Amino acid sequence: QVQLVESGGGLVRPGGSLRLSCAASGVTFSINSMGWYRQAPGKQRELVAAITSGSRITYANSVKGRFTISRDNAKNTVYLQMNNLKPEDTAVYYCHCYYCSGTDTDYWGQGTQVTVSS
Repeated sequence: QVQLVESGGGLVRPGGSLRLSCAASGVTFSINSMGWYRQAPGKQRELVAAITSGSRITYANSVKGRFTISRDNAKNTVYLQMNNLKPEDTAVYYCHCYYCSGTDTDYWGQGTQVTVSS
């Protein structure tokens, strides 16, 4: 069973930085896509960034130039470096993996809170 465990959330002032990490276990298919979604109170969950095992990257327009996604395929770990954080980045951030088990299945982490406030 695929499990995703996030770490690195917290409280930061506007303009600050945070780095999120997500370690995946139970991955049985190495050709997959991992990434980050976020959900703010009263809003739908949205894609922040995703990266395939072949390093194809997608970013939400709202984070381009501020966030950087990367992955270590040997460790099945994905990272999200968040710079110049804004109050509107406040949300619960969820790690996601598609096709980690070689099937058409989405896997989710438990979420980590990111709060940007002065």
